[in-house]
Amino acid sequence: MVFEFTIDQQGNTAIIALSGNLVDKSQANALIEKAGQLAETGCNKWAIDLESLIYMNSSGLNTLIQLLTKARVAGGEAVLYNMNKKINELILITKLHTLFKESNFS
Repeated sequence: MVFEFTIDQQGNTAIIALSGNLVDKSQANALIEKAGQLAETGCNKWAIDLESLIYMNSSGLNTLIQLLTKARVAGGEAVLYNMNKKINELILITKLHTLFKESNFS
């Protein structure tokens, strides 16, 4: 399944929904570019919805770290939510859960 994303922005907050399989760094180039544009406009609080993300590898993990970094450099924050069991286990095994704050989103 092809990797896709949507961004629903409201003021300085955005919900970034990822879907499909994120297995190649080049798949996320447009997402990283759009995230940079959001940060430049003052939108720096991001909820990253992983409900429809089926699979990711180290490239996907790198993408999440890049998003978190962009949000924090802009004075904001990024949180992960709606992870399936496989993605959640990957986040725990790699200890990325220690970098991302807990989500208040449901």
